[in-house]
Amino acid sequence: VLPGGGYQMCSDREADPVALAYLQAGFQAFVLRYATGVQAAWPNPLEDYEAAAALIRSHAGDWALYPDKLAVIGFSAGGHLAACAAAMAGQRPNAAILGYPVVDKATVETYLPGAPDAALGVDEHTCPCFVFAGRNDTTVPVANTLAWLEALTRYDISYECHIYSQADHGFSTGESFLGTQGLCSRAPRWVADSIAWLRDVFGDFAGGALAVPRCPARVNGNRESAYNVDCTLGYLLQSPATAVIQPVLQPLLARLHLDALPASLSGLLFRQLAGMIALPPEQLAAIDTALHAVPKQQTGGDTPC
Repeated sequence: VLPGGGYQMCSDREADPVALAYLQAGFQAFVLRYATGVQAAWPNPLEDYEAAAALIRSHAGDWALYPDKLAVIGFSAGGHLAACAAAMAGQRPNAAILGYPVVDKATVETYLPGAPDAALGVDEHTCPCFVFAGRNDTTVPVANTLAWLEALTRYDISYECHIYSQADHGFSTGESFLGTQGLCSRAPRWVADSIAWLRDVFGDFAGGALAVPRCPARVNGNRESAYNVDCTLGYLLQSPATAVIQPVLQPLLARLHLDALPASLSGLLFRQLAGMIALPPEQLAAIDTALHAVPKQQTGGDTPC
C-alpha cells in the first residue's frame, strides 16, 4: 500500500484502513512509508518501492506469499509511485491498483519536480491495472487517469476502470469514520470491486491452491512470441500469418458480399470469429498450430505489427 500525500508525507487515511480491507479479504498486506518531503527527490521513492518489493519476494517462503502475485496499490502521489512501479521498476508488481493517481508530467511537476510522466514508461511488460477516480476531482484531474488508460490500451494491457461522477480527491476507502465528504454512494464499492478483480487476475484461493485466473493480463495475443488464434484479425491480416486464416475468412466475406474485412471488425480475435461461425474445435486447434509455425515479424515501437 502506497499512501498519497503529495510526496510531502504519507497519509494515514490511505494506509492502515486500506491494508486492513485487503487483510480482511485474505491477502497479506504491507504499508510502505516511502521517501517524502526533503528526502523525496526522484528516484528515492521508487528505490524505496524496489527495496520493499525485493524484501517481500525474498521472504515468500517465510511469510507464506506468492512472489509472482504481488499487487501494489497507490493513491494520488502514491498512485504515481505505483504507476511508475508498474511501468519502469526492476521489481515490477504483477497487478496494480491506482486510486485517483497522479500520472502526467504537468501534474507530477506540481508535487515532485523531476519525477517522470508515468504513462510514458508503459510497455508490453506493464501489469494489469485497476483504476478509480472522481470525475469532479480538481486536485488531480481525471485526465491523469485517462492518460494512463490510453497508454495501457496502446500496449493491449488488461484493465478495469471506475470513474465516479462525484468523488472529491482523497476519499480513500470512502468509509464514514475517515470523514470523507462529497462522495457518491457507489464510490466506496471500489474496495470490493478491486478485491474481486485481484481474484480474477491472480486466481481465487480455494482448496489450498490458486484457481486458474479468469482474466488474462492482455486483451489479445498480438504481443505473444508467436502468432496465435487470440490475435486480432487486423493484426493477422497485416502479417505473414494472413495466409493461414484466409481459407476461413474469404468464404465468409464472400457470403457477406464484402471485398475486405470492415475496419470495425479489425479488433475481433480470430478465436471470437471462430465461435461466431461455429468452427469445429479441432480445426481451430489446427489453425493455432499453423499460426505458431509462421515466423513472427519483430518491429520496435508500441505497435506489435
